[in-house]
Amino acid sequence: MRTEQEIFDELGALCASPGFIHVIAYFCMRDNMIGYAGDEMKAEDMANLYGHSRLIRTEISALLGLLIKHDIDYALPEPAMLQSYAEKCEALLEEIHQAMSGEVFRAVTPEMMKDKNFNPFTLGAALRESIFYGAESAYAFQYRDFSPLKYGRDDEWLIANKGYSVDDGKKVVHAVGLHQNDSAVNNLNAMKELPMAQWTILPANEFSATDIAARAALPVDVVERVLNAFTLSKDQRNGGYKKLQDFNAINASPLIKRGDKYLLFNICSLSEAFYQSPFYWMWDDKPYRPKAMENRGKFTEEFSASRLAGVFGEANVYANVNIFTSKDTIAGEIDVLVIFGDRAIVLQAKSKQLTIAARQGDDQQLKTDFEKAIQASCNQGYSCAHLLRDPKAVLRSADGVEIALPSELRKIYVMCIVADHYPALSFQARQFLKFATTEHISPPFVMDVFLLDAMTEMLDSPLQLLSYVDRRTYYDDKFISSHELTTLGYHLKQNLWLDGKQDLVMLDDTLGTDLDLSMLVRRENIPGPWTPDGVLTRFAQTRIGRLVKQIEREPNPAMLALGFSLLTLGEDAVVNLSKAIEEVNRRAKDDGERHNISVQMEDGSAGLTVHCNYDSVEVASEKLQTYCIARKYAQKAHRWFGLCLNPDDGAIRFGVGIEEKWAREPAMDVLTRGMAKPIKMSGLSIMISRKLTKIGRNDPCACKSGKKYKKCCMQ
Repeated sequence: MRTEQEIFDELGALCASPGFIHVIAYFCMRDNMIGYAGDEMKAEDMANLYGHSRLIRTEISALLGLLIKHDIDYALPEPAMLQSYAEKCEALLEEIHQAMSGEVFRAVTPEMMKDKNFNPFTLGAALRESIFYGAESAYAFQYRDFSPLKYGRDDEWLIANKGYSVDDGKKVVHAVGLHQNDSAVNNLNAMKELPMAQWTILPANEFSATDIAARAALPVDVVERVLNAFTLSKDQRNGGYKKLQDFNAINASPLIKRGDKYLLFNICSLSEAFYQSPFYWMWDDKPYRPKAMENRGKFTEEFSASRLAGVFGEANVYANVNIFTSKDTIAGEIDVLVIFGDRAIVLQAKSKQLTIAARQGDDQQLKTDFEKAIQASCNQGYSCAHLLRDPKAVLRSADGVEIALPSELRKIYVMCIVADHYPALSFQARQFLKFATTEHISPPFVMDVFLLDAMTEMLDSPLQLLSYVDRRTYYDDKFISSHELTTLGYHLKQNLWLDGKQDLVMLDDTLGTDLDLSMLVRRENIPGPWTPDGVLTRFAQTRIGRLVKQIEREPNPAMLALGFSLLTLGEDAVVNLSKAIEEVNRRAKDDGERHNISVQMEDGSAGLTVHCNYDSVEVASEKLQTYCIARKYAQKAHRWFGLCLNPDDGAIRFGVGIEEKWAREPAMDVLTRGMAKPIKMSGLSIMISRKLTKIGRNDPCACKSGKKYKKCCMQ
């Protein structure tokens, strides 16, 4: 097998071939363009973005980085030569991938294999591959739209040094994307009228400042200043780009000037440069450097607080919280704190990035970068989480106002967030992150601002978001995906839940397709489904769905816990329980009498009792509370929930929750002796079908328990 460097050098020679730029244009069109027919886009229309033969953006950037090392020859080769270029290029890129994968095995020594604690995935060679080939964690529109938030405080510097405001920059980047969408369609249509020898995608990637100015409604000179800021200078030959993961100038300056026109091969490249590059310009201005650093940190904290406030309400979200253990002693600082019911989120923000040395596979630098970017915020978050449970601790907001905590915080979720795309973040966290959880403090949830944005966009109620965070952290080491957007996409489609039979689940990137589409629909006005078909849509019109809707924004701890349980139910359980509750509600409304149903979860750890009656709140509350206590004891469950519904409309009148570990009490044994068993979830369908199918007392029970009907669901 050839070395990676040998293959890379050959690839560089290929990129210098006459007309090779037309091959890159073809790859970009083939692997990035989404075409759809009809009135709206569907998830299957995006399938080409997940094909294993597709070139990813880091590979395209490598080709462009090698292309600009020489004067670009724009001559259009013969079709056969273009085909030859493309096939050889893909073969070399595949060979590079194989060579990089082989480095992992070559790096492992016999001595390492003898060590029981040895983890090959912590080696720089293994991480280097995941960093280069890992999926991207951000959408192009996020880079574009977050930039004004990130650099709003730096606007004066940008105007003085670059001649444009960050809002002008956003308009230009948006206009370029729209223009290229239209150009791609127009170019394909124009090619139909040409002989094959003249076919090329390159014109679809060209535009002038005048083209963009008209669409952005900005003066041409302003547009030129924005575009020129991200254009390679004429003498830039990317001389430092000698290895695959060296600094590549095309990433910071993705525009190539050709006469009076600009070339861009992927709008995401320009969007990311618009989000990333200005900070480095400011970094080079040493007097301004401290201010740039301060503003960058404020962006991460303020962005996180804003997104969480959109879900939990501003009254429940606090920024820059100090924790005092004595009058003048600050023991901890929380960047963003959320308190909702008996749950809390402690979010710690960092703005560190992955250095070039780390991307190249330097073991020590990888660990150092991770320590500064993730481990430090994790340690800080856990320290503060422990302090929240200290009865002597006093919390004060940034303006000095004391923050009241609930009498007990049942669960504290620690979030570690970074401001930039951190390649292979979830994979690195799995290998390097050290933490110690407790009964009340969850494993850390490591993410970037782009994931937080998507989570709060799709899960926009406290119950939905907390339920997902609770399960994602509970299954910390059970689900593996290339990035967290895939895991979120899976949850929206299938519900993030394991039945205890699986130890490890690998998620394919295609599971995030519906999430990607809905984010495009919401942020780019693409015609398509606003919400992925799944947990947020499938059961919305069922009785359980309507009950969840009633309690999803209530900070009542008991209702939160009930909501968590309801959101873990499978499709059959949701449908059958909904029908059962509807029947109880119908009977109470028809005869005005009390009717109820009790259901036990399959694992026996929890249950739900629903009372439907016209009793006064005082009477109904006492009956439901007493019954739930007895029912929980009789079933030896750890949790039992109760709901009282209005017979007229099925709305929740009130709810109760009994949560504590089961312990034997002689008095309760007497009280619950002879108490009928509740229906199991699996038996609901039998109860519902009794009117339609007569089941004999001695027939095998249809719930497949192996017992006779009279000994099982008949009760």
